[in-house]
Amino acid sequence: MKNIFDYALLGVTTAMGVAVVVISKVGELQMDTAVTMLGIGLACAGVYLLSKKDEK
Repeated sequence: MKNIFDYALLGVTTAMGVAVVVISKVGELQMDTAVTMLGIGLACAGVYLLSKKDEK
């Protein structure tokens, strides 16, 4: 179960970064939406890294 949670966090992190780039290239992205999406991705990356720190 821990592996699935880790992959989900990494997937959301990657997806948010890619989505911001793609939507901004299309020209349909508002700045506040981009910041929110990147914030969600960064939070997921932080949770993933903190969970890996506890395993050591």
